[in-house]
Amino acid sequence: MGKTETRARAGEAVSPAAEVKSAMTGFVNDFRDFKENLNSRMTKQEERLIMLDRKTQTFAARPALAGTSDFEAPHQKAFNAYLRSGEDDGLRGLELDGKSMSTAVNSDGGYLVDPQTADSVKSVLNTTASIRAVANVVNVEAASFDVLIDSTEAGAGWADETTATGETGTPQIERITIPLHELSALPKASQRLLDDSAFDIEGWLAGRIADKFSRAEAAAFVNGDGVDKPKGFLSHTFVDNDVWSWGTLGYVPSGLDGGFDGADAIVDLVYALGAEYRANGTFVMNSKTAGTVRKLKDADGRFLWSDGLGAGEPARLLGYPVLIAEDMPDIASDAAAIAFGDFGAGYTVAERPDLRVLRDPFSAKPHVLFYATKRIGGDVSDFAAIKLLKFSVA
Repeated sequence: MGKTETRARAGEAVSPAAEVKSAMTGFVNDFRDFKENLNSRMTKQEERLIMLDRKTQTFAARPALAGTSDFEAPHQKAFNAYLRSGEDDGLRGLELDGKSMSTAVNSDGGYLVDPQTADSVKSVLNTTASIRAVANVVNVEAASFDVLIDSTEAGAGWADETTATGETGTPQIERITIPLHELSALPKASQRLLDDSAFDIEGWLAGRIADKFSRAEAAAFVNGDGVDKPKGFLSHTFVDNDVWSWGTLGYVPSGLDGGFDGADAIVDLVYALGAEYRANGTFVMNSKTAGTVRKLKDADGRFLWSDGLGAGEPARLLGYPVLIAEDMPDIASDAAAIAFGDFGAGYTVAERPDLRVLRDPFSAKPHVLFYATKRIGGDVSDFAAIKLLKFSVA
């Protein structure tokens, strides 16, 4: 029996300090019991998790059975069946990202490609050396995309407390409409090949479509005439940069007809572009032109061209990245073989994110045709953001 309890029975008053000490002793004992109970429960839970992890690893290590597709996305399985045999029951009414597939039956232009194949195509298009790599790329759901450009400055002036403020200039808004056009590819495969389960039909189809689409759009972004295809930036009228006006592209002459009159033309091209665009500037030229440019030296004998310091980094010309686009023209008389600009501001690619495929087993028997379509458009969105180097005397 403790002293506090003995004193209490004897009628003595218990001090507050003694009460606190007694309460703390009881709390510590209770906390010790709680901690031991908690540790015991955590140990048992950890043992159960270890057993579950061992079972999971054992299951994952089992070889997959041929043809097993329990873990494939429903749309991917249905799309694979459609490509191989034309069976479309699995696609009818199937929902993809919350949207019913019933609006994409054969009569309406084919079926939406499964996301995995669509992403493969998109990845190849994004990594292909074309203007897409540096342009402004937007996804749209409409038949066209409008770009609003403020092509003039708003007026401003100084004022004091006593002088009336006069009316200042009003900025002008330019509306550029970029229509979307249908880009198509028509690869084919024999039915015997499609019947072979070892043949990766999705991978093959994605590769063929990406190859066709990337070459077609890369050419259109540079030289397209805008008729049923994107309008390339070189299809616009270009004028001497000294008399440049909105709606045209300004050029700097190289100083020599069909060639370089020294390295100064490259420097002139860079500083023909406004400072607000120059920070994001990129040179665009083809491989043959790049082979000539990389031999140019400044007055001190230093090369203007420098290769990227790290893997995957673009080469640099006067400190700016260089995009090798093979659809750019070769160096020739009056050719605009080199472009420099902020293409993120100067050129816009508008596209619908979906890719559709229609299976045609009748038109090319014994082969099966796959008609793939995608809607895409492109055009200059800021005429001040791109300058050209024209290989001419003036």
